[in-house]
Amino acid sequence: MSAESKKEIQLEIAHVLFIDIVAYSKLSVNEQHAAVEELNQIVRTSEEFQRAEAASRLLKIPTGDGMALVFYTSPEAPAQCAVEISRALKEHPRLQLRMGIHSGPVSGVIDVNGHANLAGAGLNMAQRVMDCGDTGHILLSKHVAEDLEEYERWRPLLHELGSCEVKHGVRVSVVNLYDDQFGSATLPRKFETVQKRRRRRRWAATTAALLALAVIVASIAIFSRYRVRPALAAPEKSIAVLPFQNLSKDEENAYFADGIQDEILTRLSKIADLKVISRTSTQHYKSAPENLPEIARQLGVAHILEGSVQKSGDAVRVNVQLIKAANDSHLWADTFDRKLTDIFSVESDVAKAIADQLRAKLTGEEEQVIAAKPTENTEAYDAYLRGLAYTLKAGANDPVNALGAQKYLKEAVRLDPKFALAWALLSYVDALGYLTHNLQPTVALREEARQAAQTALTLQPNLGEAILAQGYYHYSCLKDYDTAVRYFEQARPLLPNSSRIPEYLAYLERRRGQWERSESYFNEAERLDPRNAFLLTQHALSYQSLRRFPEALRKLDQVLNITPDDIDTLVFKAATFQAEGDLPRAAALLAPLHPNADQTLALETQVGQAVLERRPAPIIARLKEILAKPDPALGYLNGELRFWLGWAQEVAGDHAAAQETWKQARSELEPFLRQQPENWVLIGDLALTNMGLGDKTAAFALAEKAIAVNPIEKDPMDGPGSIEILARVSAKMGEPDRAVGALQKLLSIPYESPLNAANVPLTSALLRLDPMFDPLRNDPRFQKLAASPAQK
Repeated sequence: MSAESKKEIQLEIAHVLFIDIVAYSKLSVNEQHAAVEELNQIVRTSEEFQRAEAASRLLKIPTGDGMALVFYTSPEAPAQCAVEISRALKEHPRLQLRMGIHSGPVSGVIDVNGHANLAGAGLNMAQRVMDCGDTGHILLSKHVAEDLEEYERWRPLLHELGSCEVKHGVRVSVVNLYDDQFGSATLPRKFETVQKRRRRRRWAATTAALLALAVIVASIAIFSRYRVRPALAAPEKSIAVLPFQNLSKDEENAYFADGIQDEILTRLSKIADLKVISRTSTQHYKSAPENLPEIARQLGVAHILEGSVQKSGDAVRVNVQLIKAANDSHLWADTFDRKLTDIFSVESDVAKAIADQLRAKLTGEEEQVIAAKPTENTEAYDAYLRGLAYTLKAGANDPVNALGAQKYLKEAVRLDPKFALAWALLSYVDALGYLTHNLQPTVALREEARQAAQTALTLQPNLGEAILAQGYYHYSCLKDYDTAVRYFEQARPLLPNSSRIPEYLAYLERRRGQWERSESYFNEAERLDPRNAFLLTQHALSYQSLRRFPEALRKLDQVLNITPDDIDTLVFKAATFQAEGDLPRAAALLAPLHPNADQTLALETQVGQAVLERRPAPIIARLKEILAKPDPALGYLNGELRFWLGWAQEVAGDHAAAQETWKQARSELEPFLRQQPENWVLIGDLALTNMGLGDKTAAFALAEKAIAVNPIEKDPMDGPGSIEILARVSAKMGEPDRAVGALQKLLSIPYESPLNAANVPLTSALLRLDPMFDPLRNDPRFQKLAASPAQK
């Protein structure tokens, strides 16, 4: 196999353009050859095709009656290529084409001829979307259309068609791409059929309704006194604020539109008489969607606020409109032209106007809160909005976004040291980074989180965000749960619509080992924030810790309905399948992914899959490639990856290479321990590294230190992870009694494991598969544990 082929099958999420010659089977053999050749010539004239091919970011798959073009550049690439092909067809009137586009995962394969080929959901969905069209159509999946809507030039060209039934009864939401120069404005025949069916159903429904009317009237008389409001009816005083459209010529100003939306939403959320949906649930929708009643139903609200922001120099224009979702009617709209120095008055005026329209009662304190100016310094506010934008991103909980938020928030408080809101957000970013290790969990970072929270509270003792930040610091940095709860409850009346308070309480209670109480708080948070992908994922991870894997999978599927093809969610699903011992299903999700070094969740889960399958050769090559140029921003995680490289080499039988790798891992990890003496994950990494090197004394000392630093009594969720480290060290170091005793305890309790990035706990299936437990295979006690059914 050529080096080029090997490179091509290492696939990522791809952007697929599927092209089909219409009525190909009705052509003679000579006509078929001529049509395919004509298509090839047209495609090769496309500038987008040429650019992607020159950059080696394109894979070309012939399909007999057409082709699939797989781009690894951007969601725009297949759309632009389709537009160029459609325009060129005007010079080739005999060639009739239809095209479909989708972005999604694809799996690399080598066919019988030794050539690179593809399979997978990304390719299949592109073909299904194409199958919904006729001659001349360029059809997009809804997922691709939403990506293109982020770019101003595509928006006028996107025309939503609705859903279409395709192969196996699957329904796909389709958008038509056209204008007068390309594509086809004609309604596809499949959608004409759907509309006819709907008309017939309406006539039938009308007849049935007339016949049933008398029965209904009589029923009302009998049952009216027992009538109750439907469970799904949205409260009249409820609202969701959709993402504001950025109309600025400079697309870099998108952060400003995001910030204005969030600030208006934040002010509304402080009115106790309103139900306000959190931004994390609305950010997945576009700025001005057509299906407002459906969106309102999904979010459980009666009203929607749409808006746009245009910023030019120090001038800002904000347009807003309040819509009653049930009948799509406009209740109120206004345009605000302001200077940057007066932007806060817009946020306050909009919040007051909406409260008036919805007849919400404001207390005197609430009126003061929504009118308050958080800072007099416009430069500090701009820096704050930039930092806030990083925290609002879908992948906010990763090192890149954490560092970006931290940078701008530090600049905001430097410019205005009295900016309490910025201090509170900085404390939250630091504390979250400390807890998740997305920032290096040093003593200095913990102290910065403390000082920022304390400064915010000193500046504004009644600021809900400052009180919340203080509670989050005590929860995440000190594990002082009683104090954290007091602050969270103190913040509740000041932040009546905050989903974060029950969300944080859900996390806190599971760290206390109060799983049922945690479940209750998760449900409360999801009522306020029903489409928050991060919250739903955390709920799924709770089910994983409890080994309630079917419920975890259902919750992860809920996340994928909101963020289709999200890599981390696919990886969490794969890790769940691993825990159940279903390696083929895990492999199907992991194989198409090609994560970078900073995508540690996907990368370490792939390492785990290779080790469990005992086929580590490909992942060894990938880890060597990554570690040849380690990313300093990853800190001790580079050493952790090097430990896994050593373990993969050991499983492959290359003991000498493993020893050299582990020596280097130890030398990389030890300096970090001096900076992070309480980082129990790092201590566990060093325990396992010394285990690999055969240093029994050091391995046991470090394993016991990890237990002491994070005891199970203080952290019932993460604390058992150190016991798992001890179990593994004991198994490899010839202490079977200690190993079996530790495993018996672990299999009887819920917890998060430190040995995989997805944190799935040990199961009987994993005991059967994991090579690290091979020394215990002949121990009857271990055999009994490994043979056990699913743990409770």
